[in-house]
Amino acid sequence: MQGGNHMLLEEPVRLASVLAPAKPKVFPSLTKIVGTLGPNSHSVEVIEECLTAGMSVARFDFSWKDATYHQETLDNLRKAAQNVKKLCPIMLDTVGPEIQVHNSTGGAIELIGGNHVTITPDLSKAPSADILPIKFGDLAKVVKKGDTLFIGQYLFTGSETTSLWLEVTETSGAEVICYVKNTATLSGPIFTLHVSQVHISMPTLSEYDKQVISTWGLQNSVDIISLSHTRSSEDVRELRAFLKSHDLQDTQIYAKVENAEGLEHFDEILQEADGIIISRGDLGIDLPPERVFMSQKTGIHKCNMAGKPVIITRVVDSMIDNLRPTRAEATDVANAVLDGTDGILLGAETLRGQYPVDAVRTVGRICAEAETVYNQSLHFKKVVRHVGEPMVHEESVASSAVRSAMKVKAAAIVVFTFSGRAARLIAKYRAPMPVLAVVFPREGSDPSKWRSYGTTQARQCFSVRGVYPLMGSTDDVCTSYLVIPEQVLLFPMLSIYGGCGCFLFGDLRCNYLRAETGGLTKEEYGIKLALNYGRSVGIIKPYDRVIIFEKIGDSSVVKIIECDDSER
Repeated sequence: MQGGNHMLLEEPVRLASVLAPAKPKVFPSLTKIVGTLGPNSHSVEVIEECLTAGMSVARFDFSWKDATYHQETLDNLRKAAQNVKKLCPIMLDTVGPEIQVHNSTGGAIELIGGNHVTITPDLSKAPSADILPIKFGDLAKVVKKGDTLFIGQYLFTGSETTSLWLEVTETSGAEVICYVKNTATLSGPIFTLHVSQVHISMPTLSEYDKQVISTWGLQNSVDIISLSHTRSSEDVRELRAFLKSHDLQDTQIYAKVENAEGLEHFDEILQEADGIIISRGDLGIDLPPERVFMSQKTGIHKCNMAGKPVIITRVVDSMIDNLRPTRAEATDVANAVLDGTDGILLGAETLRGQYPVDAVRTVGRICAEAETVYNQSLHFKKVVRHVGEPMVHEESVASSAVRSAMKVKAAAIVVFTFSGRAARLIAKYRAPMPVLAVVFPREGSDPSKWRSYGTTQARQCFSVRGVYPLMGSTDDVCTSYLVIPEQVLLFPMLSIYGGCGCFLFGDLRCNYLRAETGGLTKEEYGIKLALNYGRSVGIIKPYDRVIIFEKIGDSSVVKIIECDDSER
């Protein structure tokens, strides 16, 4: 089994440590947490608490509510991010080929196990326990007797009191008659219908998705698009071409694998996508329960070997209504970390759950604890073996940087990057310490655009395990400014000489970083920026060692430096 034995235990020390108080951490966990914003995480105050608790990426799910509502939420996110001085990238989640049951009355519908219900494309019919209208006319053409259908509000929480399990008994024209296998109450205006292991002839990138991306997405320069129901590499290529045609070529694509078709074409999807989201909600329906764990472990392993971020979903569903997760859920989160996931995605837990902040905080604590026993040495050997020899130059030096950091017990790794690729390469080898990515503008880029709007590349680093970006900029003159308007989400920033302040940039109120370079080279500037940030948050202490990974000309270089109080 891929991904096994990734736990490092030393008895009796580990067993005794279970009872010891947890040590305070600078970052809640190296594993990143994606929070879905919605009704119960809409306000500035709650979003601030989520960010402080450890939310790294904000997800906007367009399968419900309109662009106006999501814009209000995003505006609140920007205010919250500015208040807590943290960057939080934007992830737009597409709707894709989703079949929806329209409950025009909005009232609760109770269906009793043992009865029959008719699925019809006739939206004029009122929904009831006997008939459910859907916005898809070809269902009767693609299903057959014995096929399984599921219906639920936010797909399925695992609780069969709010999700419906149906079996097709016959088709009649455009209608599908089903046997109701369990008693459940459906509530809300829209429920999602899923057909297990059946190809639905609907485009992965719908016209609605295109409209949202070309308007809301473009207006807000989204950092990541989660492509729901990705079924082939062609789906990713189609979205990539669409993004390029709308001046969003820097937006990353995370393919959301959530059905048997996606698993069948996983390797080719992984090659085309920038990252993968393993959506266990739908996978848990498409696959027999006993095979879900294998899809997770194998998918994470493949992403780890390719050095691409991977995120899993549906981990603490019970926290929608409860303050604590179940024992099984807590273990599930820890196992995902031990498998090698970069991040955990919280959906209904933060969108409509009663305890969004506690969900973020609890998952972060579980991740942090699992990271203390993660078998990094084994992971490192597996990646090196997979890459093989001869290694390409950058891969060789990146792996050497992580190996050196482990050998000298470095406090952090500092990496200089333009695109974020170098930071992702370091993260591929799962360094057990934070990776501070100093993101510089490319030579020849427009300085005013860089200063005014930050970089998408820096924000995208927050979806990668253990990577924390800082923006760096050096000019030919002795003073450089890093300008982050309110329109761009903020992140921890520090002047190398501590000079922070505020001024008006055009008609925008801006925070800025003033760094008197005093003739420093880009390398010296970047190191001072990273070290001062590390000191300010407590990562780096006097006499700690730090690894520097950078590219000089055509060469990649690794350095080991020792910090002392005189280096401020």
